[in-house]
Amino acid sequence: MRQYTNEDKKLLNKLVCNRCGRELKLENGAPREGVFHGEILWGYFSEKDGERHSFDLCEDCYGQITAGFTIPVQAEEETELL
Repeated sequence: MRQYTNEDKKLLNKLVCNRCGRELKLENGAPREGVFHGEILWGYFSEKDGERHSFDLCEDCYGQITAGFTIPVQAEEETELL
């Protein structure tokens, strides 16, 4: 869950894991620890037509959820990080 200081959503004020509720560390409006942000706009043929859903997961919760996947996540090594 993301909270911003203003309506144009330029400065992140608070970031909370939607699964465990832990507040994640921020510095100058930027996350300072691992966070997964998921967002989807549901379309036709779903039961959520026209709804936009978004959520944030801390690294621990992401690991717990993906550990239960029948088909593991595809992981690739990156040499340049932003």
